[in-house]
Amino acid sequence: MRVVFRCRAALAPMLGALLAFAALPAWANDGEAVFSDTSRIASIGGSITEIVYALGEEGHLVARDATSYYPKEALKLPDVGYMRALSPEGVLSVNPTGILALHGSGPKEAVDVLKKSSVPFVEVPEHYSHEGIIEKIRIVGKALGVDAKAGKLAAEMDAKLTAAETQTASIKERKRILFVLSAQGGKILAAGRDTAGDGIIKLAGAVNAVEGFSGYKQMSDEAIVTARPDVILTMKNAGPPISEDELSANPSIASTPAGAARKVISMDGGYLLGFGPRTAEAIHDLAVALYGNQVTD
Repeated sequence: MRVVFRCRAALAPMLGALLAFAALPAWANDGEAVFSDTSRIASIGGSITEIVYALGEEGHLVARDATSYYPKEALKLPDVGYMRALSPEGVLSVNPTGILALHGSGPKEAVDVLKKSSVPFVEVPEHYSHEGIIEKIRIVGKALGVDAKAGKLAAEMDAKLTAAETQTASIKERKRILFVLSAQGGKILAAGRDTAGDGIIKLAGAVNAVEGFSGYKQMSDEAIVTARPDVILTMKNAGPPISEDELSANPSIASTPAGAARKVISMDGGYLLGFGPRTAEAIHDLAVALYGNQVTD
């Protein structure tokens, strides 16, 4: 399949409010897209921005989104908003020559407008796996015209990820982890299959205590007790904070092995769930937090 770029002179108005993202690309990406002009690139998605910096190509960036707060140098760039609540006007106001966006950016109406504008739009797939990270690196490198750099970085990341994953290979009793995205109002929103939370749990040599659904869903008290998590995993610096006391006060959580032992692990959201250049380190840190000296070097 070849990449097709459609150009329209007028910018259509933004439609509606925040909705779930569903791509209907006017400028599709199959891993072969290359920007014709890389002088002013807007990067949407924390892992995408990290990859651009890891490639040493940050000089091309003219803007970033709110999830792109690492490395700290990225904070000097104009912020065009949260990746799932973008405004076409906000993104286009920086006069980009290209938009490099992680799959899941939205809302749908805003992304559709951007894809129909005169600015080339490359969508980078998001798969919460070892292979998904390597794919991201290669696609970003291709888009920026630095295939050789991307190949080198991909090889380095592949080796680091493999090493991080093998650190828990000999562990026989795998921890059951409940990843809690939100606990507002006493309602537990947990990670099922096909989520970043599920992906990092598996890479760190543990088991997702949640079964039977994909995405992030609110769990009943009975479902939490039945899940029997050994550890509660949360993230910080991303969304409303979740305190250990708040979790312990939840009767269903208190009834689990994790609640009884007050075993809660909290890590920076971008670091833990970014699935980018730092993920090998995140896998190692989570594995050590879960298994201690059972983790091999």
